[in-house]
Amino acid sequence: MNSDLRQIEYAAIRATIRERGTARLVLAPLIFIAWGAGAITTTAAIGIALATLVPLMVLAAGFEAIFALHTNVERIGRYLQVYHEDGEGWEHVAMDFGRRFPGAGPDPLYSRLFVIATSINYLPAALGGTPIEAGILAVLHFGLLLRIRVARQAAAVQRAADLERFASLKANRGS
Repeated sequence: MNSDLRQIEYAAIRATIRERGTARLVLAPLIFIAWGAGAITTTAAIGIALATLVPLMVLAAGFEAIFALHTNVERIGRYLQVYHEDGEGWEHVAMDFGRRFPGAGPDPLYSRLFVIATSINYLPAALGGTPIEAGILAVLHFGLLLRIRVARQAAAVQRAADLERFASLKANRGS
């Protein structure tokens, strides 16, 4: 690939990372606003424990959107690292920083907030549902909590795994 095309690709990819990172920052508060509005509305209008399913779906869909944005930004970053950086540059520094100072940054998945919101979302079912409703809803809420935990674990190892995958792809292509 000629130098001009590489520069254009690099600029476009950095813009993609910036836009998706911004989208995540904007989307997170919107998810929690939608969840809160949905929780209040369904509880007031329906008034049964099963009403917690609607806001639970908002939380689940919102978490999946945040996770997808994070995963894709990280993957694009590893592509840049392998194909556009020569051992130096932002992606290398960011990866080294994360390795040397784990937990030094914010939670990119907002997982703690999703766990708290999921726990709060279960309260109407626990306090006002029949034992069968409360049990079924507990399983569904626990399912989202488990999904959040699995996603956090996947995100924790993604950078290294994607770096290895892209390096392997590059080596196999001989470029």
